[in-house]
Amino acid sequence: MSDLVGWVATAIFAVSYFTRNPVTMRWIQAAAAVCWIAYGVLMHATPIIAANLIVASLAVISSFRAVPQKPTAHIE
Repeated sequence: MSDLVGWVATAIFAVSYFTRNPVTMRWIQAAAAVCWIAYGVLMHATPIIAANLIVASLAVISSFRAVPQKPTAHIE
């Protein structure tokens, strides 16, 4: 079971690299980190849990930062 959780976490993280929107990428990476946390819990691996708590937190927090908008043409 724990191996399956680890592989799912790996797959989710890999998928994040195929997104074009940085906010979407961060949310997918946060989801992967949550899976890694579950894996760490199943494996009783405190370093995996701690590292991915940090990663998930940073991914969520950074997803709320303003993403610069492309300038629009101004017609006068």
